[in-house]
Amino acid sequence: MRSLRSMTQPYSIDRGSNWRREAVRAWLYGLDRVSAPMQEAIVTAWVSAWASSSHERLEDMPFSPGTGFFPLMQHVNEVTRAGLDLGARAAEDWGQALDPEVLVPILILHDVDKPLLYRRNGGGAVHTDLYHELPHGVIGAMLLKELGFAHAVVSTVATHATNAPFHGRNPEAHVLHYADLFAADHAFRVMGETPLYLRHR
Repeated sequence: MRSLRSMTQPYSIDRGSNWRREAVRAWLYGLDRVSAPMQEAIVTAWVSAWASSSHERLEDMPFSPGTGFFPLMQHVNEVTRAGLDLGARAAEDWGQALDPEVLVPILILHDVDKPLLYRRNGGGAVHTDLYHELPHGVIGAMLLKELGFAHAVVSTVATHATNAPFHGRNPEAHVLHYADLFAADHAFRVMGETPLYLRHR
C-alpha cells in the first residue's frame, strides 16, 4: 500500500541530505558548466527525486523497465556529454549559441522523475504505481517548477518524452531530443532491447 505522502504528493523537496548531495555532485557530468546557484538547484532536484524514491543507491536507479538493467546514472551523463557536443555544433553550424544555464539543466534533469517511475525487479526493472498516474516528464517538470527553474527548462523536460503529444520548439529541446535518443539507443542495446531507430510504429 502506498504511503499517505505518495498519494498526496509524488515527491518532497530535500535541501538537506548532505551525503546524498555529495554523491549526486560526484556523479553528474557538466555541473562545472553552470553557475554555483544553478549547480545547487540541479543537485537539489536530483536529491529530492532520489530521497522520494525507493532506491537506496544512485546505482540502483534504472534507465527503463525491462528484463535487462542499464543505470540511469550512465544514461544521464551520456545525454549530457552528447548534448554539449551537439550544442557546440549548433553554435558553429547554425550560428546560434545556446545558453548553458538553460541547456545544461535540461540535459542533466530531463529524466529526474525516473527514480519515481521505475524500480528494480530482479535483474531488470518495472513501473511503479506513479507511472500510471502521470506521464514521464510531467512529474519532473512539476519538481523543477517548484524549485524555480526557468520556463524553458520546465517546459522542455515536461514534453521531451518520445510519446509526448508535442515537443518544445526551442533549440535546447532540439538538442536534447537527439542527445537523448542517441544515448537511449545505447542503453536499449545493452539491455537486449530493440533500439528506437529500428522500431516501427
